[in-house]
Amino acid sequence: MAQTVAQPTATTPVVPATLPLKAIAPWAVFFGILMLVLLYFVGAEQGATSVLNGTDVHEWVHDGRHLLGFPCH
Repeated sequence: MAQTVAQPTATTPVVPATLPLKAIAPWAVFFGILMLVLLYFVGAEQGATSVLNGTDVHEWVHDGRHLLGFPCH
């Protein structure tokens, strides 16, 4: 059985594509606001600062609240 060895070839260097900041900024702002809203609902949606009436949101995020270290009892 014959074995062949791959010979190195000259290649041009790979240049990574650049993303302009104007293309990334709207998505970064959107996801930043989304994360702040989610952090609010997990960490502070109860009691006097409650946006929604009742304890539904508190019950939905109860275990996540404990995993993230927020006290709720």
